Amino acid sequence: MALDYFQPFHASKPRSKHDTIARTLGQEILTGVHAPGANLPPEAELLKRFGASRTVLREAMKTLAAKGLVVLKTRVGTRVLNSSNWNFFDAELLAWYAEMGVDAQLRRSLTEIRRAVEPAAAALAAERRSRAEIAHLRDCVRRMARSGGAGEDFAKADLEFHLMIGVASGNPLMRSLAAVIEAALVASFQQNLPLAGDDLRETAASHDAIVDGIEAKDPAAASAAMLRVIDLGQIRIVDRMRARGESASRGTKSKAAGGSRQTGKRRGKR
Repeated sequence: MALDYFQPFHASKPRSKHDTIARTLGQEILTGVHAPGANLPPEAELLKRFGASRTVLREAMKTLAAKGLVVLKTRVGTRVLNSSNWNFFDAELLAWYAEMGVDAQLRRSLTEIRRAVEPAAAALAAERRSRAEIAHLRDCVRRMARSGGAGEDFAKADLEFHLMIGVASGNPLMRSLAAVIEAALVASFQQNLPLAGDDLRETAASHDAIVDGIEAKDPAAASAAMLRVIDLGQIRIVDRMRARGESASRGTKSKAAGGSRQTGKRRGKR
């Protein structure tokens, strides 16, 4: 079975002028370059900066507005909204975050969503899965093991495994959360890869345990195995951060978190 919708959002792909402008300004908003409550630079300034037509720029602004990053006000300008308005379920917004490096706070939020959703998806998959879906999941685990635990091959196989669980659940709403699951996994990859030796064997075995529960039509076993995979990944992140001398509660000093607060303070003093 092919995952027709499977397209890693962090993969490199051509960008239109509109996409480039939206991404650049979006990431500047996420990092606090443009603080909540402030207006984006005037249209004339942005036109000069990006070398774009007025039509393209306005389409980019509409994209930002659709994600809850800004509000467009006639004769007033484009105002940046507070993060409480941002649509964190938007795949593109999460992709912008992932490109910059997910901070500890967002990583924690993503993990909480995973713990709430993925075990339930695995339990449903145990009740509804097909033979083809079981075969696909087994293949993902084999590819993870063969990858050596490093690089794109491992990441793609692991990501495909978790998205396939959503497909096997038979619940379209589970599938609609694919962007959130992907963002969480990308954050994990940034901290956990490469894997080797016992870590790689444990990762493959823990994913196999999920498939065992699904294949046996045992929702409780599948759910428990999925929860173990999620928690195991978080334990590794904390261990690696401590080994690097970083605070487990704060995480890497990221552009997405620290930058927003610091920049906002500087702007406020001007």
